[in-house]
Amino acid sequence: MSLQRIDPHSPGLRGAPDWDYAPAPESAAIGRIRNRYQMFVGGSFVDGNGDDLQTLNPGTAEHLAVVSTASAVDVDDAVGHARRAYDGVWSRMSGAERGKYLFRIARGIAERARELAVVETLDNGKPIKESRDVDVPTAAAHFFYHAGWADKLGYTGYGPSPKSLGVVGQVIPWNFPLLMAAWKIAPALAAGNTVVIKPAETTPLSILVLAEILADADLPAGVVNILPGDGDIGRALVNHSGIDKVAFTGSTEVGKQIQASLAGTGRKLTLELGGKAANIVFDDAPIDQAVEGIVNGIFFNQGHVCCAGSRLLVQESVAEEVIAKLQQRISTLRLGDPMDKNTDIGAINSAEQLARVTELSATGEDEGALRWTSPCPVPDRGYFFPPTVFTSVSQSMRIARAEIFGPVLSVLTFRTPDEALAKANNTPFGLSAGVWTEKGSRILGMASALRAGVVWANTFNRFDPTAAFGGYKESGFGREGGRSGLAAYLDTDDEGAF
Repeated sequence: MSLQRIDPHSPGLRGAPDWDYAPAPESAAIGRIRNRYQMFVGGSFVDGNGDDLQTLNPGTAEHLAVVSTASAVDVDDAVGHARRAYDGVWSRMSGAERGKYLFRIARGIAERARELAVVETLDNGKPIKESRDVDVPTAAAHFFYHAGWADKLGYTGYGPSPKSLGVVGQVIPWNFPLLMAAWKIAPALAAGNTVVIKPAETTPLSILVLAEILADADLPAGVVNILPGDGDIGRALVNHSGIDKVAFTGSTEVGKQIQASLAGTGRKLTLELGGKAANIVFDDAPIDQAVEGIVNGIFFNQGHVCCAGSRLLVQESVAEEVIAKLQQRISTLRLGDPMDKNTDIGAINSAEQLARVTELSATGEDEGALRWTSPCPVPDRGYFFPPTVFTSVSQSMRIARAEIFGPVLSVLTFRTPDEALAKANNTPFGLSAGVWTEKGSRILGMASALRAGVVWANTFNRFDPTAAFGGYKESGFGREGGRSGLAAYLDTDDEGAF
């Protein structure tokens, strides 16, 4: 904390200090960012046949590193390595032995946690405290959790002896690069599959550091293969004839294309797509607690969260109070350098995404919603967008229907629980929702009626490797995490017993 200017003329604050946070930057040197990164195929780091890509630091819009990318030939090569590793080593290995490798990987992530957090923040733009306290520990937790399942697959409830599928093709997004890699890779390996995975173009670095951890764990060559590249590489991967299962996290538009291309092939498919979650606040809710949950629900990771609570539904009798307290709380959030440990809201991931957030926010004003923007200062370099709240929003407005994927909240009101349900379910998405009330019966009733894969009660954005996560409707299908997530990587016709 630093002592700033005292204004003796401030009403009620005469002679009182004006406290503010002093800069507390994490050292970028801890990330050990290299000038150039290579693909990880067949247990080795190799140059790809695609064009090199330049990854930027969203907090400064400056060059960060060069990454070698894959071509269609490299996709063939990686799938071949994964098939040989599956047939020759991984599928023949006992579950207990596979579990040992996953435990090693989990420990490797924990040991290099600070480095990984810095790499993630520099490459993605999220605040260092989120990378440090959420992304990296949860990624390690997924490997720890699934390591424990590797020799217990017969007890998952999917038959006495469920089998692995083979080679899995996975495509992950840019909002949680390391965490999404852990969500995908850990259950696939625990179930006995091998993996070919493509990270997002704008955030390839943390998974390539993870590749170093895989190599240090002596993971057999070809069990995990990492192919940086653009959307064409992802398309070539999911449509490759040597792939037995596809898992994709990303936009609904691309998810629909993948589903159409795989129709009739007999391959298993998991899609975790977009969302437009309703965060519902009843008049008996603990208002101060709800405000914190609203802030966490929409401004965590700059709103770059598929399950973000981007639609706030407030009961009319408390709407004014909630909005006033919410705006007051948002005004205290610190927007700025993602590497500063005091930063609450970091940078938008790319210039392209910033343009989308800006454009969709402008439509809110054009359609008649009332816009309130935090008075926080906005850095003059990098990709930043201040926290924004729209009130007087109607269901037909674009900001109430489209996934903005940024720090923008739309506020609607309701009078009765039935009206809240109707508005909450009036969306093509169905990934998550939140309910704030002191009545347990209301929580259970709302949770059973909401068409959302995850419903939080008096909290928001809580994740655990043991809990299944996934959506309905245009938010995709299949589950990740828990026993249901393991089932997506097992060859069984049995329905889950849990």
